[in-house]
Amino acid sequence: RSIYRLEKEESIPDGMCIDTEGKLWVACYDGGRVIRLDPETGKRLQTVKLPVDKTTSCCFGGKDYSEMYVTSASDGMDKEWLSRQPQAGGIFKVNVTLSCHFRRPFFPS
Repeated sequence: RSIYRLEKEESIPDGMCIDTEGKLWVACYDGGRVIRLDPETGKRLQTVKLPVDKTTSCCFGGKDYSEMYVTSASDGMDKEWLSRQPQAGGIFKVNVTLSCHFRRPFFPS
C-alpha cells in the first residue's frame, strides 16, 4: 500500500531509514530535503532542508545514534549549478532527537 504521496517540491523518493518511533525518513532526490513520515497515518511530520538539491540517502549514527547522516549527489549538474551548490556530492550531519532502531546486527555470510 502507498503511505504518502510526495508533494511536487519534494520530488523523487530515494534512500530511507526508520527511527526508534517507527517513523520513516526519506531523502528526496531533486527535493533538497529529508522528510519524516508516519507510515500509519500517512502524514509528513518533519522536513529537514539541506543546501543541495540531490539528497540521496539517510541513516543514523553517532555515539547514541542521534545524528542523521545524509548523502547527496552531483551527477548531471553543470558548472553553473555546481557553483550555486558547491557542497553537492557531500555527506551532511544533522542532529536529531531520535535514533535508528537496531533489533540485531546484520552480518552477511
